[in-house]
Parts: sequence; structure tokens; C-alpha cells
Amino acid sequence: MSHGRVLLGATPLGQPSDASPRLIKALGEADVVAAEDTRRVRTLAKALGVAITGKVVSMFDQVEATRVPALIDEIKAGATVLVVSDAGMPLISDPGYRIVAACVDAGVPVTCLPGPSAVTTALAVSGLPAEKFCFEGFAPRKSGARKTWLASLAGERRTCVFFESPRRLAACLSDAVEQLGGARPAAICRELTKVHEEVVRGTLQELAAWAGDGVLGEITVVLGGATPPADVPALVARVQELVADGVRVKDACNEVAAAHPGVRSRQLYDEVLRARPG
Repeated sequence: MSHGRVLLGATPLGQPSDASPRLIKALGEADVVAAEDTRRVRTLAKALGVAITGKVVSMFDQVEATRVPALIDEIKAGATVLVVSDAGMPLISDPGYRIVAACVDAGVPVTCLPGPSAVTTALAVSGLPAEKFCFEGFAPRKSGARKTWLASLAGERRTCVFFESPRRLAACLSDAVEQLGGARPAAICRELTKVHEEVVRGTLQELAAWAGDGVLGEITVVLGGATPPADVPALVARVQELVADGVRVKDACNEVAAAHPGVRSRQLYDEVLRARPG
């Protein structure tokens, strides 16, 4: 008996033309299309000029677990099952994990048809460092849990990407100012790839004020990483080296502070004076 396989298909965030040729082919050929929303996948197929010839079944969060056993049976019988979410990559805060885990356990193939992802798209346009990042899914809905979660990111030095409801964005940003400080850089990416795409960059304080009047659309937040705490003794030593070379103390403090964001020249000046022999 030959096994079928699962195809994880990344779908466009907004523009149908972003669909990959492999996704278009799979939509027309898969024996089963397991979709987060069957209406949306049919709309996408129509926009792409594809006729879905296979069976279409719903696989949103609440029914995914109950759908998996029957789908695994079909895959074992030789069927190709295409898994798609509403937009972007399945499994990334969307259904798909359960069927992939079941396929791994059953020893049947899983293949990915790569393509759009709101996470990497937002990261790319944010203007924030992207060489290291973490993804946190959706922000907690309730304020208490959200504040605890944000506090856990206080020392996170990687850029962080997460999703938020437009209805809760203002409250989330307000909580972020409280927990992380208003100076932390961030970007709000709204309606990515769509007609009304907007990327707003600034500090958390500025973005909280911007969102205060309400925001519409799909939201992805990119939060800048925490600035590592300054090694004050090392900075004092550097000031002392400059002073030994003939630079005035005040000028040396200004120079060193300018090279280390978050370090104030006056604070460094006081530390240098404090370090002088009694």
C-alpha cells in the first residue's frame, strides 16, 4: 500500500498574485483540501482561475483534532491532502500542527509549499534588526496576562514579532509602555500586502498615542529587542583613558555616552567623579 502525503500550502496575505505556482497546481490536483475556511479557499481558487477537483473539508481550530484521524486514513490509502489556512503559512498561529504531528507519528510524508508569512513580511519591512528574532503568536487577551507576558520580554534582546487584534492594539501598546518603557522601538504593520497596507514605526510611546483613536485591519507588531545593560565600570575606564590622553572629562563622557544608547552623559560623569581616589 502506497502512502499519500500532506502538503502545507502558504496562501497569499492579500494579493492573490502572491500565490506560488506550486500552490496553484496543488489546489487543482489535491485529493482533499483541508481549509481553515472553505469559503475563503474557494474564493482564492476562483481568483487564481483554478478549479478545485478534490474534496474540500473545513479544518479550523475547533474541529482540527476530530478531522485528523479520517484524514490520516485517507493519506494512508494514497490521498494527497493540501492544508491551507486563511492567509499565510499553516501552523503559524493557525491550524495544521495536529495533522503534521499525526503524520510524523504514522510515518507518512509532509511537504511544505513555501510562500507568504505575515511574520517574516512584517519583520522585513519593520526597519528593526532581523538577524535574530522570536515569534510570540497572539498577545494574551486579558490585561493581567498581557502585562505578565510583556514583562517577560523586558530582557529579550531579539526582535519580537506577534499578532494583535485591532480592537486590543491600543490597550496592548499602553501595557507595553508600562512594562517595557516608552522608548522601546517598534513597528505596527497593518493590512500587509493589501490595498491599505500601512507600516507605522516609532517608540512604544508614540505608537500607543497613534493607536489611541482606533485601528482597523490585520495587525502584526514588531517589537525591538531590549538594549543590554551598560557595563558602567568599563565605560568609566574608557572615559579615564580619554582623559589620560588629554580630553576634558565632560567631553570624554559625552563621547562615550553617545556611543552607548541608553547611557546618559551626566550619569557617566557622576560615576567618573565617584571613581576618583578620595
